[in-house]
Amino acid sequence: MAAASSELLTGWCLFGLSLLAILAFCWVYVRKYQSRRESEVISTITAIFALAIALITSALLPVDIFLVSYMKNQNGTFKEWADANVTRQIEDTVLYGYYTLYSIILFSVFLWIPFVYFYYEEKDEDDTSTCSQFQTALKYTLGFLMVCAVLLLIGAFVPLDVPQKRNSTEWEKVKFLFEELGSSHGLAALSFSISSLTLIGMLAAVTYTAYGMSALPLNLIKGTRSPTYERLENTEDIEEVEQHILRIKSKQCKDGRPLPTRDRRNLQQLEERLRILRRRERHLEFIEKSCWTKFCGAMRPLKIIWGVFFILVALLFTISLFLSNLDKALHSAGINSGFIILGTNLTNPLNMLLPVLQTVFPLDYILITTIIMYFIFTSMAGIRNMGIWFFWIRLYKIRRGKTRPQALLFLCMILLLIVLHTSYMIYSLAPQYVMYGSQKYLVQRNMTLVDGQPGNVTIYVPKVCDADAPEDQCTITRTYLFLHKFWFFSAAYYFGNWAFIAVFLIGLIVSCCKGKKSVIEGEVDEDDSDISDDEPYVYYG
Repeated sequence: MAAASSELLTGWCLFGLSLLAILAFCWVYVRKYQSRRESEVISTITAIFALAIALITSALLPVDIFLVSYMKNQNGTFKEWADANVTRQIEDTVLYGYYTLYSIILFSVFLWIPFVYFYYEEKDEDDTSTCSQFQTALKYTLGFLMVCAVLLLIGAFVPLDVPQKRNSTEWEKVKFLFEELGSSHGLAALSFSISSLTLIGMLAAVTYTAYGMSALPLNLIKGTRSPTYERLENTEDIEEVEQHILRIKSKQCKDGRPLPTRDRRNLQQLEERLRILRRRERHLEFIEKSCWTKFCGAMRPLKIIWGVFFILVALLFTISLFLSNLDKALHSAGINSGFIILGTNLTNPLNMLLPVLQTVFPLDYILITTIIMYFIFTSMAGIRNMGIWFFWIRLYKIRRGKTRPQALLFLCMILLLIVLHTSYMIYSLAPQYVMYGSQKYLVQRNMTLVDGQPGNVTIYVPKVCDADAPEDQCTITRTYLFLHKFWFFSAAYYFGNWAFIAVFLIGLIVSCCKGKKSVIEGEVDEDDSDISDDEPYVYYG
């Protein structure tokens, strides 16, 4: 029992260290993008908390896998301390961890973040009192709470019966997977609500992460245009626009009559364009003289190396995801089971690599953390390139040092939902690893004796855990059961993976065809829906 406590302590200490690293990362990340002119303490804390709770939840995945794997020896036998009661205690500990974190996520998504967002949205209005802001924010937040209540009610009472085929042991195994987590209405309600958010996260991942996986590495490889060359072009544009303005104004001086409506409209557009070009001039002049620009130029070879590395990683993920999805299409129990795969028939590189790394603690934990952070950075690259849209309307742009409080909350909300979906993405990349870790169980084999000795001898050989393993020999991770509580969500995730692959390939083609980005890409735009900030930011990649 003491050994069991030691293993639990090891897992949770590792989780605690991850917690500290996550909080530090979230603080730096949010501070990097928030506007220096419009920063608000409450919105900053909310954004940091929302992003941190999502990353902490994802950090529980490798802890879950580590604990179920460490209960067994490599020869397939349970360790001395890992009896039935201890195994259940470990499972319950992880399960309670998920209960707590998922409940906090629901609180953040449906209460805290909406309230803070609408509170500061009302603050932008003139002559608005604090009491009025609070009332309006509370009114809109009640709508989110109603949505949450509906999801919880649906989840509590939606039927979980899986359609079965007669005389099929495979369908019995699928039914066991759905029932293993329990039949509590409260658990089902929580799982349904989180799965609904994960489904939205899937849409965000297909939109932003898939595109970011192609845009980020290719932008690093291609680099940006020369600030000196851009400044020369911008100066020529300024001179051309000024000449157009002078020609239009000269018409009014000749005859003294007011300008026609068409000329006044053209004059207004030209003056607006001239204002933007002069802002570009100030930005380009600042960057051209910046020591950071010279340092980035010296680091150009390293950026190319990182770009090549990131594109290779993206291709590795895409190939692994394709093979995993193809395996589900060919060998799963079908759409009515959520394409649950009972064993691995078509292996992929990551599914082979993770169990091997798990034998050398904590290499698999490091790799999982790296994958999650990679998804975060590629998602951020996709959001920064595309902006935050509501259908065809662009709401906000995300810019270093210039992001408004409302946009920052939107950003962290999207990243929270994407990170929720990351757990399923990792399962798709390495289904065997997420389900059983490195567990093995003993299989009985008969061996015929040699050297003239008659008879057979029964031996037990270790085998990697799969769906054929006896229920008492392999422990399924709580993460896997949470992901597959409702078969229709699993089916949606399966089709979402195909969409993810398609968007990545389209984004790769688009990114290859596009030229180099401007060195002030996104900093000065005519259609910028964000509040402009004339102070150039100190960092330009």
